[in-house]
Amino acid sequence: MKLNLNIKKASLLLLGIIINVVVFAQGTGIVAGSIKNEDSGEPLVGVSISILETVKKTSSDVSGNYTLAGVAPGTYVMEFSYMGYAKKQIAEVEVQNGKITTLNIVLAKAASQELDEVVIKGSYRKESINALYAQQKNSVSISDGISAEVIKKSPDKNTGEVLKRISGASVQDDKFIIVRGLNDRYNTALLNNSPLPSTEPDRKAFSFDIIPSSLIDNVVISKTATADLPGDFSGGAIQVKTKDFPNGKTLELNLGAGYNSISTFKPFYGSNKVAGNYVGFINSDNKLPAGFPSTSAKYSELSAAEKVGVTKGFKNTWGVNDLGRAIPSQNLGLVYGNSYGLKNGGKIGFITSLNYRSAQTIKEEIRNDVDAAVTEGEKARQYFSYVDNYYEFTSNLGLLANISYIKENFKLSFKNIFNQILDDDYMQRQGDYDGVYFRKASMQEVNQKRMLNSVLDGEYAFTNFHNSRLDWNLSFSRIANDQPDLRRLTYQKLIEDKDDESVPFKANIPLVATASTSGRFYSNLGENIYNAAVNYSLPVGLMNEEQTVKLGVGKQYKDRKFNSRVLGYVDRGAPEDLFLLDQGALFAPENIAVNKFYIEDITNPTNSYNGTGDLTLGYAMISGKVVDRFKANLGLRLENYVEKLSSGSVKNVDNTYLDFLPSVNLTYELNPKTNLRFSYSNTVARAQFRELAPFSFYNFVTTTMEIGNPELQRTKISNFDLRYEYYPAAGMLLTGSAFYKKLNGAIEKTIQSGSTPASKTITYINAPDAYIAGLELEVRHNLSFINTASEELKNLFFYANLAYIKSEVDLNNASAEIQAVNQKKRNLQGQSPYLINLGLQQSFTSGWGANVMYNRIGRRIDVVGFGHYKENSYFAEYPDIYEAPRNLLDAQVSKSFLKSKAEVKLNASNILNASSIFYQDLDKSKNYNADKDQLINSVRYGQSFSLSFSYKF
Repeated sequence: MKLNLNIKKASLLLLGIIINVVVFAQGTGIVAGSIKNEDSGEPLVGVSISILETVKKTSSDVSGNYTLAGVAPGTYVMEFSYMGYAKKQIAEVEVQNGKITTLNIVLAKAASQELDEVVIKGSYRKESINALYAQQKNSVSISDGISAEVIKKSPDKNTGEVLKRISGASVQDDKFIIVRGLNDRYNTALLNNSPLPSTEPDRKAFSFDIIPSSLIDNVVISKTATADLPGDFSGGAIQVKTKDFPNGKTLELNLGAGYNSISTFKPFYGSNKVAGNYVGFINSDNKLPAGFPSTSAKYSELSAAEKVGVTKGFKNTWGVNDLGRAIPSQNLGLVYGNSYGLKNGGKIGFITSLNYRSAQTIKEEIRNDVDAAVTEGEKARQYFSYVDNYYEFTSNLGLLANISYIKENFKLSFKNIFNQILDDDYMQRQGDYDGVYFRKASMQEVNQKRMLNSVLDGEYAFTNFHNSRLDWNLSFSRIANDQPDLRRLTYQKLIEDKDDESVPFKANIPLVATASTSGRFYSNLGENIYNAAVNYSLPVGLMNEEQTVKLGVGKQYKDRKFNSRVLGYVDRGAPEDLFLLDQGALFAPENIAVNKFYIEDITNPTNSYNGTGDLTLGYAMISGKVVDRFKANLGLRLENYVEKLSSGSVKNVDNTYLDFLPSVNLTYELNPKTNLRFSYSNTVARAQFRELAPFSFYNFVTTTMEIGNPELQRTKISNFDLRYEYYPAAGMLLTGSAFYKKLNGAIEKTIQSGSTPASKTITYINAPDAYIAGLELEVRHNLSFINTASEELKNLFFYANLAYIKSEVDLNNASAEIQAVNQKKRNLQGQSPYLINLGLQQSFTSGWGANVMYNRIGRRIDVVGFGHYKENSYFAEYPDIYEAPRNLLDAQVSKSFLKSKAEVKLNASNILNASSIFYQDLDKSKNYNADKDQLINSVRYGQSFSLSFSYKF
């Protein structure tokens, strides 16, 4: 508690120092923006920009951006001229003291030599609308996005919150994205054009909440493929670009605290914390003792006395402490950036951020399991029924640092992001087991995750050679997951003595070591990702229209190493009274002896694995107008992927895939506000290393054994999309889409046939044939049509994304082994049949803002069960486990003041207090029925509220 108070004091002191030492320029303002080709959306380099009747002039850089600083307050006319393009003058450009006026411009190609002398005049407001239209309408693929300007007006704190506002996207746990109801296996993420590593070691997912929203330049989700995008996605390619050049000095401070209805101020238990835990570092007591034998074989060679000596080297970390009351969550964010002109005419700019979060949360779970069914549709015998309480301590430290250099048609940037997360959790469990015992169990887990992503990229515009462009990037990513000292311990007594307090619980320490009842587990994972890419684009004239040819090559190499040690305590004749001790005293040094307790090493060779993924790629594509109002993007991408994995003596993985991935994107402009689009592409979805590794891990929480499948193959996908899109005004849209995806070899999570609750194994299989077909409606519009004179309704936006999706897996062509235990046709695992995203956003000229969001995803198969066929009828011995829909309602109220420099935000999440429910649909009603269906797991999260303050100096 003292440490948290000190953090708050330090934050207030930091705020005071910043306010007193920073001096800000007064009396002038800045005009900044970007300039793009109206037809293609490509940036224009070297455009001349001037403020008429002043000496202020500049030109656009290699990214099409420009900045005019030191402009006296007033209202001006700005002129933009570029050879071969119609000159444009924009009036009513208002510049204010200490503020940045953003003016984005689109220029039209001159129809004749004389037209570039004609001046097209417009207003500031109208031109801003034109620029946004160009951004929305000129994408070559079916995509949705959000710009820095929209983000600036929103109250979002991080990228996870920003993604909620993009049509077709929904966000799980405020950080993981789902597109069109597809799980994260079918998405890919890029940061600054470089593929992002997964922040989760066992799934293809990136935690978007680690990137501050104030550093985002734009976010685009491409729902269809183009040749210059990675080939391993089918749901969406999420492209996040962070700012590199601030238009002026930038300094922002964010402070916040949060309350949860079932966590905050409630009793909190777990391991004692040291100072380093609060910034993501592991307690040294949790580490494997120095000198511990390097292999299980070496440990087995030790005598019993030597094993006792080694066991005494472990710190006694089994104690569970009363840590007082859970305090409110805390977050601190600091952003600073600036840019400087150099004597050689170049400019250098940097932007940095520090983000810190800490939270103590409590989750309440019910976890059940049953034997295989005897009669279909009826509940099977309850094998266990547990009530779990999770006490989760989390600290998160994030750093971002970007620096860039620009001179005329050249740009070089070095961008870095680092994130460190520490989870220190304690699970308290009690319940009935097998109708014989009443159990109390605990799990204590420490998990440190780190991610580093560094990108060096450059752009060069050949202004003297058809305005062609060359860009390249080199990147390095490192992810690490260290899980030291995962402790699991079980106490039990006979179920008839459940309520008899005179009968004590007895520690379940076996004669033969096992990780499931009294064990320790240590693991570490490290993965390096090296990436390089070069892209070249050249404008060419074909059929009297301008086209752009783009070529690129790339290389990516991933190298993962995973090691673990599985240890279990054994009973060697310990006296009965020792088994009655609480877990803090049970394994004290005096109880470690040849005739009491000591550790056995039960690690096997498959508990470690090494994997590599070697990707070589090349692509070519051409895009642009074919005839008036008709655009086409045609491309071919080649990806050669070599995956290798070795784990002990089990069959190694050694696969080579050469994939030809064509893509076609066609756009017909029905009128200036309406497009009709068609897209076809081939893509793939590759198995993750963990899904391939035959590494067996006992999951104490789910009581399942998890093992990969070295036989897994990559999924091949054919994608078809048709979309109608209408843009009634800037920032508004109405779209209707139909899509179809054919999957060959879809990867699914399944329970192995013959599994029992006492020995249940989850693994992965390829489903030979599957398809997904869907209809999608997206709308974003203000409500001014109710009353065109109302300013409030002009600023009240309604947005919605509704999707109806049908999926089916066909196992008729699967192996006889898979067919024998699986239903021949069913929904695709992980695919939701519908998706609902609704929202209302209101902003007032008084500085008040409000936002309400509702999200619901249809029930989907979480894990595929098993059964058998009898007389051509399928009998589900262990039915599929479904995740039931949740009604998620979030709201936010914000108020800006002090000339919009300060803002206060109040957020409410999970207002309806929705729980996650996983169940077996025994009555086949497609809805969860507590009386008839079998509840497998439910999680209660509580309602969350947070208050934050931000100040832009």
